[in-house]
Amino acid sequence: MNRAKLLRFSTQLATSLVSTRQLGPHSSGLTQVTRFSQLATQFPLFSSIISPQTNLKKFNLDQRLFFSSKSETFVDLISSNDWCEETEIELEKLVPKLTHESIVYGLMKLNENPQKCLDFFKWVSVRKGFDPSYVPYSVLLRSLACKDFVKDFWIVALEMQEKGFFIDNALYLNVLSDLKREKLDKAAEDWSKFYKTLSVVYDGDECAKYVVNLILEFDWNERVKGLLKKELTFPLSENFMLRVLREVWKQPLRAFSFFDWVGSCGGYEHNSVTYNAMLRVLAGSESINEFWDLVGRMKREGFEVDFDTLIKIFRQLPINDSVTLFEMMMDGPYKPSLPECNLLLTTISRESNPDMDLAYRVMNKCVAVGYTLSKKVYDGMHRILCKIGKFDEAKKIVQEMKNAGYEPDNITYSQEIFGLCAQKRFEEACNLLDEMEANGCIPDIKTWTILLRGYCEADQVDEALCSFSKMTGKNVNPDAETLEVLLYGFLSKNKVLGAYKFLVEMVDKCDIKPWQATYKLMIEKLVEVEKLEEAFELLRMMKQQGYPPFPDPIVRYISKSGTVDDAKKVLKALSSKDVPSTAAYVRVIRSFFEQGRESEARDLIYSSPYRVRSQKEIRNMFSPGQSA
Repeated sequence: MNRAKLLRFSTQLATSLVSTRQLGPHSSGLTQVTRFSQLATQFPLFSSIISPQTNLKKFNLDQRLFFSSKSETFVDLISSNDWCEETEIELEKLVPKLTHESIVYGLMKLNENPQKCLDFFKWVSVRKGFDPSYVPYSVLLRSLACKDFVKDFWIVALEMQEKGFFIDNALYLNVLSDLKREKLDKAAEDWSKFYKTLSVVYDGDECAKYVVNLILEFDWNERVKGLLKKELTFPLSENFMLRVLREVWKQPLRAFSFFDWVGSCGGYEHNSVTYNAMLRVLAGSESINEFWDLVGRMKREGFEVDFDTLIKIFRQLPINDSVTLFEMMMDGPYKPSLPECNLLLTTISRESNPDMDLAYRVMNKCVAVGYTLSKKVYDGMHRILCKIGKFDEAKKIVQEMKNAGYEPDNITYSQEIFGLCAQKRFEEACNLLDEMEANGCIPDIKTWTILLRGYCEADQVDEALCSFSKMTGKNVNPDAETLEVLLYGFLSKNKVLGAYKFLVEMVDKCDIKPWQATYKLMIEKLVEVEKLEEAFELLRMMKQQGYPPFPDPIVRYISKSGTVDDAKKVLKALSSKDVPSTAAYVRVIRSFFEQGRESEARDLIYSSPYRVRSQKEIRNMFSPGQSA
């Protein structure tokens, strides 16, 4: 199928799924009104646990600061009002000049309300005549990937195609996941067809492929620049630059050289779209200096890091740089919100040795701009303090959280129990469980599992089993995670049979469905100690619980030192019916041959059905002139 046919097919696909109506500022009625809750004017502050060398501002737990309410932003205006002429008039006042950054910010802040997201996009593109780039379209597309907006979704997808935006793999997978989550199976199927059609055209762009290959394969030098000069026609299009930068992320420094070179050719000038695309490529430790150089250049030229770029690179940047970027954005016009604060605190907490200086910088910046701290922020700070053993400071955070109206819950207590277990302070951890109940917060399975994991990691399996017994006595049912934690405890003591018996008992008596990985681990461990019958039993249990069997360790063992009878047991375990499959026979026979045990392989072939003996692969295992 040639490119013209592919384009016609994708157009027919999209238009068959949508009505012929066009995007317009009033084409759809608003279905709901969402109001942002007003920010409180009183904010709890924290005493920073910061080294004397830092210049960070310190707060006192007994202090309060009072902030005036934040002035209304254009996002607040759209969120809290029906879309009408009056809304547009007020919007004109709040957003006198549209930029790529402001549009991305607005769409991302509104993306949980598809109607308002769509209304804003229509106003921007139809009423104001702004020509959005790929990023605003992609944010809108994800917002519309839900029930009640399928027609709008396809209108936007078709418009992206018409404008030459070739959807990248990340957007494709995210949208596909959104559609499936909404149980829009037909839309998900059509979306996959649409993407494949665009991908064929995308792959046919020989010029872009040539440039990408040059950047990825060769160091940047005069020869490469000469080759590019002959191939390219300047000035390059924005779409072309996005295509190249999207694919050269594995070579960020070469990509940056190309980016700078393009900017010096043919009067080409980079804009906010291409700057932000380049930032995404540079957001790694290898090119962090170039990243900050580019941020500085953008600032000097009047551009900002757009909100979509911010979210995407938070996890790519070294954590120190993520916090610095967060602070910089907080001082700018497009401020991150509390979810981004939570994301940073979570990232900090996952470090092996969390940096409290960084955590307080994040939290204090939220307070400084007037945000009311959420329970998730308090929990984030509490988690880090507990992880590094600062329990007195953690208790102060809990008190501040209570003063702000949030009561400790299982998350709060679990974090402290985790920290105490890490310090091997198990008696205090157990006492905390009792304190939870006394305060009306009943420990759930997650809280108990944290305690059990702590015991097992400290090589105190007997104490873990005692706590497990206490847990079940309180009618808290174990789950797959609890089971795996205790099995690892058994295995750390080399009690493989004990782990096996415990697993079988939990499945039988507690109706637990272990994780597939748990079964695989136990089968491997049983084969290592030559307990084949027990491994066979776990294969049967896997089948009963809907998992594909995991015979690899058993087959490897039998092919080396097992018997034909052992092989027949494996075949039976692999079968979904009473009769083993042909593929299962071939697999086991081949394993014997690969181990040089031709005699056993022949015995198994002779006892197999004719459908197995007649397989070409089986016949080819013998030397020429022989047959099964």
